[in-house]
Amino acid sequence: MSLFLLLVIIALILGIMGVAAHGLFYLLIIGIVVLLADIVYGAVRFRRGGRRRMR
Repeated sequence: MSLFLLLVIIALILGIMGVAAHGLFYLLIIGIVVLLADIVYGAVRFRRGGRRRMR
């Protein structure tokens, strides 16, 4: 869970820096890519997390 939140924070920081700084549009793109990867990671992790094998 902490990795998920850390990646969201990094994506937000990169996005804000990309919008605020003139000429650093690539940071906004990197932030969006990191956010999308984080959403996919979180969806896969949360979907698998509920089912545990019982012995």
